[in-house]
Amino acid sequence: MHFDPREQAALREVGLDTEDLQTASDLVADAVDESADDLAAFFEQGGTYYSDMDTAHSDGGVREHDVDHLDVYTHAADLRGYLKFGRWGVPVEDGRVLNEEVVELTLGDTINDRVRFATDPEAL
Repeated sequence: MHFDPREQAALREVGLDTEDLQTASDLVADAVDESADDLAAFFEQGGTYYSDMDTAHSDGGVREHDVDHLDVYTHAADLRGYLKFGRWGVPVEDGRVLNEEVVELTLGDTINDRVRFATDPEAL
């Protein structure tokens, strides 16, 4: 179960028992697995993607990226992975699908920000 002790205590206080907590935990894990599958499918073809990534010396506009793929895995409520660009990559610490054309990833280490990616620059 991925709920921490404080969360478990609060959920018990509102009436959930251990079985309810396990069911909720399983539903969260299932939702994270589904998000991971959807995110991997979004980047499956590779190619050109657009983002609102803030980079050094940028004008704050839309960025164009050559994306190879997204390698993503889950563990309970955690979604992690690695987004591989043509010449570099960045760890992924979370993500979600916003709509058919746009996803949002939390990128780690070198970026440390939530970044939206789209198949069409106008979608950003």
